Amino acid sequence: MTRVKRGNVARKRRNKILKLAKGFRGSHSTLFRTANQQVMKALRSAYRDRKNRKRDFRRLWIARINAAARLHGMSYSKLIGNLKKANILLNRKMLAQMAVVDPASFSKVAELASQAK
Repeated sequence: MTRVKRGNVARKRRNKILKLAKGFRGSHSTLFRTANQQVMKALRSAYRDRKNRKRDFRRLWIARINAAARLHGMSYSKLIGNLKKANILLNRKMLAQMAVVDPASFSKVAELASQAK
């Protein structure tokens, strides 16, 4: 068997990992073995949390809509149900944005929803 030194390839592979680990604290950004472990863990967390971000934002929007709906004398579920009956096609992100930024327009939408019983 011939000897394979892998000088160029190995260095490029290590530098790629160390570049991803830039900004990590202590030896996690300088030593290859620990950096490799931390990069793998960081990439796992990033993959998982891209899914979780969607859940978290939806929960936040629902909480905001619920708070605004209760100011108009109805619960979140009643508001959403009545909006569907009134054929008002606003998603939760837009409803939450209206509730925070433009309460007057949200009250108009809530009024339309309450009439759609």
